[in-house]
Order: sequence, then structure tokens, then C-alpha cells
Amino acid sequence: MHRYLVQANDISHKEVGKFEETRYEKIHNEVFEDSAQASALVAEEIAQLIRSRQEKGENCVLGLATGSSPIKVYEELVRMHREEGLSFANVVTFNLDEYYPMNRENHQSYYYFMHQHLFDHIDIKPENVHIPDGKVPLDEVHQYCIDYEMKIREFGGLDFQLLGIGRTGHVGFNEPGSHYNSGTRIITLDHLTRSDAASDFNGIDNVPKRAITMGIGTILKAGRIVLLGWGHKKADIVKETIEGAVTSNVPATYLQQHANTTFILDREAASELTRFKTPWLVGQCVWTEELKRKAMVWLSLKTRKPILKLTDRDYNDNGMSGLLAQEGTSYELNIQMFNVLQHTITGWPGGKPNADDTNRPERSEPAKKRVIIFSPHPDDDVISMGGTFCRLVDQGHEVHVVYQTSGNIAVTDAEALKFAEVASDITGKDSSSIFTEAIGFLNNKREDQSDSVDVRKLKGLIRRRESYGATRYIGLDDSNVHFLDLPFYETGEVKKKPLGEEDIEIIMNIISEVRPHQIYAAGDLADPHGTHKVCLDGIFEALRRLKPESYMDDCWVWLYRGAWHEWGLDEIEMAVPMSPDQVIRKRNAILFHQSQKDRVMFQGDDSREFWVRAEERNKDTAKLYDELGLAEYEAIEAFKRYHF
Repeated sequence: MHRYLVQANDISHKEVGKFEETRYEKIHNEVFEDSAQASALVAEEIAQLIRSRQEKGENCVLGLATGSSPIKVYEELVRMHREEGLSFANVVTFNLDEYYPMNRENHQSYYYFMHQHLFDHIDIKPENVHIPDGKVPLDEVHQYCIDYEMKIREFGGLDFQLLGIGRTGHVGFNEPGSHYNSGTRIITLDHLTRSDAASDFNGIDNVPKRAITMGIGTILKAGRIVLLGWGHKKADIVKETIEGAVTSNVPATYLQQHANTTFILDREAASELTRFKTPWLVGQCVWTEELKRKAMVWLSLKTRKPILKLTDRDYNDNGMSGLLAQEGTSYELNIQMFNVLQHTITGWPGGKPNADDTNRPERSEPAKKRVIIFSPHPDDDVISMGGTFCRLVDQGHEVHVVYQTSGNIAVTDAEALKFAEVASDITGKDSSSIFTEAIGFLNNKREDQSDSVDVRKLKGLIRRRESYGATRYIGLDDSNVHFLDLPFYETGEVKKKPLGEEDIEIIMNIISEVRPHQIYAAGDLADPHGTHKVCLDGIFEALRRLKPESYMDDCWVWLYRGAWHEWGLDEIEMAVPMSPDQVIRKRNAILFHQSQKDRVMFQGDDSREFWVRAEERNKDTAKLYDELGLAEYEAIEAFKRYHF
């Protein structure tokens, strides 16, 4: 048995309700806290397979995937090659897919991706690498796909197939409607698939509409299949795939019919599975305070009853009789949970001076706090917590907003060209400046070309000045606005460098300078291009290193969510309500970011402008609090405390 399965099963067999979950789950899956650890274990299984074939003098035939999910697997395989002598001399690979049309040299091609992350760093024979060719003439594609299938058969079929999963349920590029017996072919990409890829192509208009992909039938012939799923954006489709019926509308569900498939997931990707989302429906639970709150919020919303109106029968009919037996009566439970939720609401995010703070989210002392609002991009502060930002300033706290990256990649070329031409007209077209250089570059820029240093500087200045407009509107002095321009971001491309020591030191320096009582940071990991996570990792590492400093004893960290997602009601520890006037004030602050208003580069699958989605999300949160029987507000911003 595979090592990671042995480890996981040794743990999970001790869990209450282990065998109950099979009522819901139709594909074997293992869930890990850390995608890096899980990826390393998958890489080890692949390495063991390669070595076992080497001992027999046989080829090892691997089906490989692209995208963000397998990157850490490839990194670990490269490490094993360099440090442990793992040879790929006997390995034959077949990649799942490629965009069509697509040049190999294009940085968005899967040919480029595979060589960048794996093939250029190992000793695989070039003739053993097979990746669909995105430049085959259209009238030759049909025969090319047949030949690709025949080549796989010539090598005896796939020993191991690595997969990711798209939010349409596609594996490879087998979109909804794909047949169980489908083979390698050209296919039209779903709009959602293209939308998810838009950040890599600087906008959906540049994403190819077709692709060449291995078929479902080809994939299912593999001896072993491992599918990787990371992040909450995959949670819904993972649940549908593992627990739903087999259907061509969700091609990944065909994997239910494969005898040797395992899904490797992190907690967020697994969060919608019944055993995690509503474990009381699976079996007996250990009723911690967190689980109790999660279950009672769920029960209130499911029954459409306020917390205080839930009855004994509501609990018994919805798998929560154990909780009722433990606590006594629904009356006692309801009052207890109503008070817990009520105490999350505060109009004083920095703490209310001279007030009893026993049941308040924040301390009353010191009355005037030093506050850092970390913003990954130059607009996350007002989009995600603009109302709270205004409250902190209005209530007299020393607020510092810290923009971690320049955000230059999110400015369109057309927007940059407009600013450059206006500036050039003012300064004189004959003068040599950043503007004339930028105009020349932008007018001749190739589709696959990265921005020049001058253009990146110009785009960064656009974001910077928009930020000043918003912070001045809120009432913050310019001296309290900080731009870190973290080096990991400054590549001129969507793909960023890994977080480095220089990045961490820059973050540490600003924290050491301000010595904050409060830190607000973006805990939204659904950001389509990953910048939020890197920025958050940098803050966490900085906090870990600074923890021995005495001033850190008084520092509390609050995490907000960004434009794509909100904390669940059971997770919220501080809810800051907004009046109608405060909602308008937040909207106006967001609108200062004009370059992001009408042509959002990286908006995910949500076509609404940022101010609209933020406003509606805040109003939805307030509505949910109202449905639980709590006070009715126009809108609410939500936060969760991070203990470091």
C-alpha cells in the first residue's frame, strides 16, 4: 500500500464514524493539512514506481498534468533527482493536454510549463517526452490524436496518471458532455475554464477557445490515478465528484468507476464533503465549541428559524440528538449560542474605551491603538474592510495602511498607454522620459512579451496614486501610507518569484517601526493569482520571528477576506456593522481605484465590479445575521482572529 495511504488510514480508523462516511463518498480520498506535505508523498509514490520498474528493466509510463496543483509534486521529483539520485532514464511521459492553437515557445503553453517545472531539471530522454502539439494544422488534428493514442498503447498504456480538477469537473480538458469512452481529441473549452485561466493570459480575450486533450477513456485505462485538489475554490466540485452520481455533466465523476483512484486534498478542498461540513450527519461527534457553533448556525439556516426558536425536534430530526443530550435542552443551547453570536458584533473594531470588554471582540485598552492594515494589492484595504478602515480612523486610532505589492500587473496596457500619453502631452513629446519610453514599448508590445521596467513603473505609479486618493478620502495622512513593493511580485508577469528573505525582512521592518496593537491582514486564499497567499505567508513568518519582542505581546491579528469569499458565520469572531451612509463611503473609497473599475484583469468567474461584489457580500452577511435572529444592519464586514 502507498505510504501516505498507510499513514492516513492509521489515523482515520481511530476516528468515530470512519465507515459511516462511505454512505456519501464514492471515491477514496485522503485529506491533509498541508498541500506541500501531500505533494511530497505523491512524488514519493511516483519515485517508488519508477524505481520498481528500473529494477525490472522496464519503462515507467507516466501521464502528467499541468496547472498549479502538481507544481509541488514536480518540485519534489526534481529534488529527489538532484539529492537522492532518482533517475528518469526509463521514464516515458504523456501529457494530458495543450491549448489550441499554441506555440511551444509561448510562456502559457503546457510545453513551456512542463520543461520549466520538470523536464529541464531531470535526466529524461527527450524522445520519451510526449506533449500534444498545439500547432498541428487543423485538418491534421484528427489523425494526430489517433497517433497520440497509438503511441500510448505502444508503450503498454499509462502506469500512473496524475490529475487536477477544474471547476467544471473537467479532468484534462474533458469538459461537461465528454463521453465515458472518449479518446484524445480537440475540444472547445468551457467559459468557466477560460475564465479561470484568464489571469495567466492577461485577460479572458487572450485565452484560446480550444484544446487538444486525452479522453476520459484514455485516462481510465491508467493502472493508477491520483487526483490533486487544493483550495476552497475546488470544494464544491470535489464534493460533487466524490459524493454525486456519475454523469457526463461532471466528467470527473467517471473516476468513481476506476478501481485504483485516490483524491489527495487539502482541508479547504475537502471542506464541502459531508464528513467535514456536517459531520453530525455522518456519525457521533465530539462536540467542541467550534463544532457546536457550526452545527447550530447550519441548523438555524436550514430550518429557516432564528436561533432562539429552534426546538428539541429540530435538533433530533437533523442528526444533532447527541448535542441535545449533552447540553440538556434546546432552550439552554439556543440562549448560549445567541449570546456567542451577539458578542461578535461591535461598532468599535479598535475596542470601545472605558467599557467592559469581557464579551467584546477587542480590548478596550489602550483606548487609542496603533493599527497596521496590510493590503496585498493597492485596493484590498478598501474593498475588503473599507467600512472598518473608516471606523478606525474616525475613532482616533493611529492607522497605518501598508500596501505589500505595487499591483502593476493588474493595470491593462490600454490604461497605462492612456496615462503615458496624457503625461507625455504635458511634459512634451520630445522629452526623454519614462512616459515616452512606455508609449513606444506599449505600441509595439507582442502578445507574449513581459512589461519593460518603465512600463511596470508606470503601472505601479497609477495604482499608487489611486491608493492615495482613497486613503485621503478616508481621512488618513499620507505619512501613514506605506508602499513595500515586495520583490517577489516584481517579475512583470502573472507568475511571481517565491517569497524570499528580502520580502520577509521588509515586512518585519514595518511591523517593528509601527509596533502595532492591531494587525489586519488578508486571509482570502481564493485570490485567482495567488498573491494574497504569498503576502499572508510573509506576514505569518514575520510574526513568528518577531514574537519574542515584548511589544508583540499586545498585538492582535485580525484576518479579513477579500473580494472572492467571506468567512462562514460560524467562523466570524468580529462583525463590524455599517450604516447606509457608511456603505456609500466605502463605495466611494473603492471607486478611487479607477484602473480597476471597468476592466478588471483578474476577477475570477465573477463579472461584477469590485465595489458591487464587496457591497453585496457585506449586505448578504448582514442578512444572514438577521436570519439568525440577531440585530438587523445594512451591511457587515467580518473578521477572524489569528493566534500566532
